[in-house]
Amino acid sequence: MTSNGSSAPNMPEIKFTKLFINGAFVDSISGKTFETRDPRTGEVIAHIAEGDKEDIDLAVKAAREAFDNGKWPRKSGFERGRILMKLADLIDEHTEELASLESLDSGKLFHLNKMLDVPSTADSIRYYAGAADKIHGETSKCSREFHGYTLKEPVGVVGLIIPWNFPSIMFFAKAAPALAAGCTVIVKPAEQTPLTALYYAKLAKEAGIPDGVLNVVTGFGSTAGAALSSHMNVDAISFTGSTEVGRLVMEASARSNLKPVSLELGGKSPLIIFNDADVNMAVDIAKLAVFYNKGEICIAGSRVFVQEGIYDEFIKKIDESLKDWVVGDPFDSNVHQGPQVDKKQFEKVLRYIESGKRDGATLLTGGKACGKKGYYIEPTIFTDVKEDMLIAREEIFGPVMSLMKFKTIEEAIEKANNTIYGLAAGIVTNDLNIANRVSRSIRAGMIWINCYTAFDRDCPYGGYKMSGFGRELGLHALENYLQVKSVITPIYDSPWL
Repeated sequence: MTSNGSSAPNMPEIKFTKLFINGAFVDSISGKTFETRDPRTGEVIAHIAEGDKEDIDLAVKAAREAFDNGKWPRKSGFERGRILMKLADLIDEHTEELASLESLDSGKLFHLNKMLDVPSTADSIRYYAGAADKIHGETSKCSREFHGYTLKEPVGVVGLIIPWNFPSIMFFAKAAPALAAGCTVIVKPAEQTPLTALYYAKLAKEAGIPDGVLNVVTGFGSTAGAALSSHMNVDAISFTGSTEVGRLVMEASARSNLKPVSLELGGKSPLIIFNDADVNMAVDIAKLAVFYNKGEICIAGSRVFVQEGIYDEFIKKIDESLKDWVVGDPFDSNVHQGPQVDKKQFEKVLRYIESGKRDGATLLTGGKACGKKGYYIEPTIFTDVKEDMLIAREEIFGPVMSLMKFKTIEEAIEKANNTIYGLAAGIVTNDLNIANRVSRSIRAGMIWINCYTAFDRDCPYGGYKMSGFGRELGLHALENYLQVKSVITPIYDSPWL
């Protein structure tokens, strides 16, 4: 079902289109710009400054000066936390405008941006603001006559490369712990979704974050992102995106100054539904796992394994449940699914759907574009999917579900682990023994039992295998932006004096 939808009553004004370096909005050195487009129509929203290597150099210089000689890393954790709290309050004050910008730029549902993404962004900042004055080292009981202790110090200048599917949440999933730790940062937002990142830069300055501490350089991954990853004066990189690009980021970091990297990469997550599950609940979880955010989510449970005893019932009910599913304008509160982020992603998803048809999977529902303009795709479900098909092996990043049948617990575990990825998994069962056994057997960084996409700022999140390493969220995320220094002093009367 599609809807032409209705535009938001007050579409956001585009206020910020330039790079943000050393506390000021500036043109790129080249003067070049790029287009950001409305995925509802394909029309140009604004022209954004296109940062390149020279602009990254300026941003790194500003961040380096702010770290080496500025106040931010030398402030107490309490003082940094207080400024971050003010930033969170400012985000709350501008929730509607930020939510509108995010929907306009990415096609995400406005009501979810307003109720979830932007408020969660502010709360994430508060979480790390509260942790800023609780970063402690340890005292060591040395085996010889020495007194030893450790200091946890900010790693320095950090490059943060964020994806286009959750622009607000991922901006501060990285920037908030980095700033709380005392680092200075250069943020490279995705070229598809630059608008909220620039707005957050303005709010950061208004909150009192000193010049040079938070910089935003918009541009392309192959230029600005590559320059940031390979820069000799950047001390660490945090990247979220595809496994292919993550490999390039890691290589560039290694070739330059061996800077540490944290990588949150692709996924092809399994959702395993057992015979004892409530089928209606399983259907709801499966739809959430695959079609949430129009499938543009790295933990998408797009490989759905259903035990043979309820397989036919599950297929019937999930097919029926999508008859009232509305694809359309993300500003329409009746819509369940907006457009894909851009034309490139739209065409990529459609190619995967065609490959599923060619490979012999059965198309249960969906399978084509919809609407007269824009990048809308019907929620699509394939049955009779084989594990060697492209739609079962490769990350699609769109609203495409692959349904497969299994007999035993052992078979389910084997199928779930039959992937190069290991980001997340879901288990639907009423049997605690099954839940415990399977959750311990699946090689993935996040396991959901009888739920899905249940993130919490206190729970660390990251991948196994080619889904990357390092953790976002929770206090674990601080470790990406800290290094440990040991300090040793002799105890008097020591034989070592």
